[in-house]
Amino acid sequence: MARDIQIVKTTKDYNVGFKNVCAYARVSSGKEAMLHSLSAQVSYYQNLIKKNREWKFCGVYADEALTGTKETREKFQLMLQECKNGNIDLIITKSISRFARNTVTLLETVRELKDLGVDIYFEEQNINTMSTDGELMLTILASYAQEESLSASENMKWRIKKLFEQGLIPSGRLIGYKYKEGAFELIPHEAEIVKRIYKMYLGGMGKTKIAKQLNKEGVLTRNGRTWSPMTLHWVLTNYTYTGNLLLQRTYTENHLTKKTKQNKGEYPMYHVENTHEAIVSVYDFEAVQKEMAKRAELVKQTDSSPRKCYPFTGKLRCAVCGNYCIRRTTVTRKMWICHNYTVYGKEKCASKQIPEETLEKVTIEVIGSLDNLSEIDYIDVDNGNKLTYVFLDGRKEERIWKDRSRSESWTEEKRLAFGEMRKRRNAECRKLQ
Repeated sequence: MARDIQIVKTTKDYNVGFKNVCAYARVSSGKEAMLHSLSAQVSYYQNLIKKNREWKFCGVYADEALTGTKETREKFQLMLQECKNGNIDLIITKSISRFARNTVTLLETVRELKDLGVDIYFEEQNINTMSTDGELMLTILASYAQEESLSASENMKWRIKKLFEQGLIPSGRLIGYKYKEGAFELIPHEAEIVKRIYKMYLGGMGKTKIAKQLNKEGVLTRNGRTWSPMTLHWVLTNYTYTGNLLLQRTYTENHLTKKTKQNKGEYPMYHVENTHEAIVSVYDFEAVQKEMAKRAELVKQTDSSPRKCYPFTGKLRCAVCGNYCIRRTTVTRKMWICHNYTVYGKEKCASKQIPEETLEKVTIEVIGSLDNLSEIDYIDVDNGNKLTYVFLDGRKEERIWKDRSRSESWTEEKRLAFGEMRKRRNAECRKLQ
């Protein structure tokens, strides 16, 4: 008698002991010794996981110089995403404080991973989060770790406060000086660079032009990098160059967020005179601050539009070097130009600027309205007046735009505005002389 045999496919995993295992490691300081420790942790976990035949090695996720209180740790977030994708079953880490010192963050992460079926093993505390008493132990120990972090933070604040009261600084690194035993010692050749920066600025040059000039000459920052307007701003606003110290201008919000905030009266500030050799005079320093304020006010008068209203921010990409284009405003027009060209000049990127009104006109021809910019992933800005619109669905459209003639770009209104600007700047320069 013939029988029908029905084949049933089982969903049971007979290889239940085989787990996808990764490790997480972190050091909270970027110092060489700490980074060496991180390297040792990575090697240790690689060997630990690979030698277990029932485990599949899924990598070691390691964050450098980040505190355990921050949820924005890049490798940590990447590991969590792999867990959500079903690629990790078990995470091994050294201790609770290495994983997270914030109790709330820790428990939220543990519960989220438990819902995904992902276990965490803390070696130092010998805790598995999937065990029945795992979460209770974690709550107690994580609270202890958080209090330990608070205690360390308060001790550090006390130590720094005592140094400030004595007119000393806990550390320091800025061009022109070397830090030694709580004080600054002059580095003559670097000091000349600082003096030159102040002189160029008071002579009428902007931060962008100064950066271009220094980079063209091969002059580097203290860290061996090229100059940018932001770096120059820090030099031009650093009161330390006057030979005096203004201490505790900033403070750390708390031991959890680690955010640095401007001190606006929350804590006492300490002014200490003649602590080290000056590079610039107090008079020149104050003159630079006044000039900065005047130039900032002039920019506000020329263009009061808030940054958030710029529809092309983050959309324009320079096809020559790959950097993004930024908006620049002059007395006569508004335009978009490659950031590298703005900061470093043609040596870094020989791209061309495009007037904003021309960009708007061409874009409206392509998508009908600027309100539809959300349909576009990015716009490549290339030499030869070429624009390539890349849509989110993968489509591409190319356009060639035309340069404006002199008569179109130089209106009577713009001539008057430019003339007034020149008069103001000439008058200000005469006052400074």
